[in-house]
Amino acid sequence: MNDQNSAERNFDRDLDKQTVMTLGSHCSLQVLKGAKDEDFNTLLVCEEKRFDMYKRFKFIDNIVSIKNFKEIVNKNFQDELIEKFSPILIPHGTLISTLNMDELESIKIPIFGNKWILRWESDRMLKQQLMDESKLPSPTQISSKNAIDGLCIVKLHGAAGGKGYFLVSDKKGFEEQAQKLIKSHVIESEENLFIQKYANGVPVYLQYFYSPITNELELLGIDRRYETDIDAIGRIPSKYQISSNIEPSYTVVGNIPIVLRESLLPEVYSMGERFVEASRRLVPPGMPGPFCIEGVYDKNANFIAFEFSARIVAGTNLYVSGSPYSDLLFDTPMSMGRRISLEIKRAIGSSKIDLITT
Repeated sequence: MNDQNSAERNFDRDLDKQTVMTLGSHCSLQVLKGAKDEDFNTLLVCEEKRFDMYKRFKFIDNIVSIKNFKEIVNKNFQDELIEKFSPILIPHGTLISTLNMDELESIKIPIFGNKWILRWESDRMLKQQLMDESKLPSPTQISSKNAIDGLCIVKLHGAAGGKGYFLVSDKKGFEEQAQKLIKSHVIESEENLFIQKYANGVPVYLQYFYSPITNELELLGIDRRYETDIDAIGRIPSKYQISSNIEPSYTVVGNIPIVLRESLLPEVYSMGERFVEASRRLVPPGMPGPFCIEGVYDKNANFIAFEFSARIVAGTNLYVSGSPYSDLLFDTPMSMGRRISLEIKRAIGSSKIDLITT
């Protein structure tokens, strides 16, 4: 373990303070900035290649650099972190995409939220079961490539940031695209793919936070993803789109803020509350902390949910100083990262840390 940054800054750890920890990727900057705003010590575990970038930020008290994020599962490495920092680990998409679920669930460091529900996020069949239990309207699931009849979207399991997604309208197109992913080692077989009817509409990502301490659901932000090449195709005149035979991809490169019509908010809150209740029944202890319901609004302004993320999502990076929705709830700038640390502070103060960590 190479604790380079502590040496550089001559940081003396206050043993009376809890340390908030995360991996150096995805949304780590807002998580640790929010932790520092709530007066916690901060710890970043990052890959060596990114150390020079992260050392720029003075709210990061300690940076531990490693060669590969897989090292986080090493027992001795975890023991060192626990002994030195007593951290709480904030999970995000990189942790899920790097580790398999057995590895993630074996982590000894306390994890903010429900680590067991991350298996449900990563497995498309479990994900659909939880969405159905939450009574979220969702696209029709296609059980087999032989049943493809009309426009469908094909997705990978787990948190991939849209990588590998593709559109098909028949079995032949599915097989051709699947073979490309197999040859490029993105997937091992067609069994790694999940098929849904394509839901046409405006993409919207609803960012929630549920507090088991107060039993309150908060809407903290809304965004949409900016994806290549599906968002770039619209800049090409139609005759050239046809002649170029471009296969659109859905790799996320950024996020765009959205404010919904106020008349849509009652159902937004209802969907979030149903998801919290369903997760409590199916995956105890439920859904403490941040989560996101992802979908589209169709031409009738009805929401169709095609995903959920059971942890903080990268779209919250838009709102380091708060969103139009967090401003309605808090008198101070409240990012999702800061909201997590505020919950940790409240849990410590009320001796309820077990309610928010697993």
